[in-house]
Amino acid sequence: MKSGLGTPRPSRLSLLTATALTGALTATLLAMPAPASAATVTISAVQGGTRKSTYNAQDVTVTGIVTAIRSTGSSRGYWIQDPVGDGNPATSEAIFAFTGSTTPSTKVGNKVTVKGRVSEYYPGGTSAGGQSLTELTQPQIQSTVSTGNPLPAPVVLDASSIPAAYAPSGNLENLTLAPSSYALDLYESLEGMRVQVDNARVVGPSNEFNELFVTAKPNESPSPRGGTVYGSYTSQNTGRIKVMSLTGALPTADVGDVLDGSTAGPLDFDGFGGYTIHATTLGTLKDNSLSAEKTRAQNAGELAVATYNVENLDPTDPQSKFDRLAGGIVSNLSSPDIVTLEEVQDNNGATNNGVVAADQTYTKLINAITAAGGPTYAYRQINPSNSQDGGEPGGNIRVGFLYNPARVGFTDRPGGTATNAVSVVNNGGTAALSYSPGRINPTNSAWSGSRKPLVGEFTFQGKTVFLIANHFTSKGGDQSLDARVQPPTRSSETQRSQQAAQVNTFVKQLLAVQPSARVVVLGDLNDFEFSGTLSTLTAGIGLTDLPATLPAGERYTYVYQGNSQVLDHILTSSALSSYDYDIVHTNAEFADRASDHDPQIVRLNP
Repeated sequence: MKSGLGTPRPSRLSLLTATALTGALTATLLAMPAPASAATVTISAVQGGTRKSTYNAQDVTVTGIVTAIRSTGSSRGYWIQDPVGDGNPATSEAIFAFTGSTTPSTKVGNKVTVKGRVSEYYPGGTSAGGQSLTELTQPQIQSTVSTGNPLPAPVVLDASSIPAAYAPSGNLENLTLAPSSYALDLYESLEGMRVQVDNARVVGPSNEFNELFVTAKPNESPSPRGGTVYGSYTSQNTGRIKVMSLTGALPTADVGDVLDGSTAGPLDFDGFGGYTIHATTLGTLKDNSLSAEKTRAQNAGELAVATYNVENLDPTDPQSKFDRLAGGIVSNLSSPDIVTLEEVQDNNGATNNGVVAADQTYTKLINAITAAGGPTYAYRQINPSNSQDGGEPGGNIRVGFLYNPARVGFTDRPGGTATNAVSVVNNGGTAALSYSPGRINPTNSAWSGSRKPLVGEFTFQGKTVFLIANHFTSKGGDQSLDARVQPPTRSSETQRSQQAAQVNTFVKQLLAVQPSARVVVLGDLNDFEFSGTLSTLTAGIGLTDLPATLPAGERYTYVYQGNSQVLDHILTSSALSSYDYDIVHTNAEFADRASDHDPQIVRLNP
């Protein structure tokens, strides 16, 4: 599914790979010989006024107060902080001492003298493009100077302390920190130090990785439902910060909830969300009672068309997932006439054995919809070639149509296969499809390792409507918003731009035959309303991107690292100028959800 912004959390497989790399690094670091001698320096001298320490790969001895201990997992260790410091706001007064899988033997409040080797650790590896974490490896406590010391007061992060600008341009590792000018520099200048956020609003729900995102700037790009909306490549929302807990599991939190009181702990950096408060003190959850939205039902003369990413749906998923998706389609979307689905998997899901058929997946969902009181939908789709459309290995995800035959007709034109390209037929000035359903230029390199668009010819009250269902390639491989080179590289946009051009060309062909053709382009485009992908898709053909017509605070279908953002779209041709459009927020803001995407719907008067 979906750095720059937009890359969603990596798949379980990539997380396991990252874990293996971390384990290998741990083994390498732990195999290093302990330093025989080390220069005695201050922690602030080690951290310096840049991101990389001038003491990197050197042995040092430092003294500080233990402020927190991480005693679980393979990245155990403790944070030490100099309670006095050097008075320079660009230099951190704290550092993490990495003990690998060994539980630290010291205690919070101890003032310790530690000898270790300075290391720059890149979470996810240097090739991922992320920043480094300056830490001590192979730390040896030389002495415990005193015990029971008060901890240094935390630095309060709020709207007055966090700059509005996100980062300077260029390689950040080559630049001196300017914490009063740039948010990323401020966070880096506090690396390892105790920080605090007060009454922080949750802007990214809690998840299975025991993390959530809050904002320290409550008035920054707010959505009406409590989120923080990502509105451009230069409006990254500087107050977002990840919270994890050193004291146990986080509370289950949805967007708009508040961690009432103070949340405090050392500020860390990781590759899956950037700067993170490892909380030793956690605010009390104040439930904002966010509820899933419901949209109105279409009237008799309206054609209701929805799109929904159902997140790797296959028959091996529990019945409860089918029931929740079905309930959402019936109750929250009010049983649309047509629903395009993304991420429908084959009949045995992520079992890589050559199965590509998905009839059991569709049937199980349709039965669940009927049981929930909805219509008995029919479906149309084309099986992909095995292992050619990306997604989970063996899953063979694809896009498809559900439609209510009691209100909508489907014009079947046989011959569409995984590799046959649909074309536009001119029937005396009226456009038609050579195959229905059909796939757009499926052997073109633009679709390599990605889902191919599915085109269908529908009829509603005697009028033909063409639907093009899409699931463009993901943002995997893009650098994160907090990359060490700014602005970050968004390499995945190249392929999405090629895909958008393919769909644009097909729509042009339809409109060249019939300028009044009713065309709906929709699905998970994995890109923003302000992106080059959308500009390429709409260029010269008069398509209206409906998310962009909403107020700025309502433009989101997905929440990633605390940014609410648009990834899913419905676009309409000029012949469909009368519409009522709604993004129905049912999933993305919630810890407990049926999918990671919100569905959306348009009611058309064709």
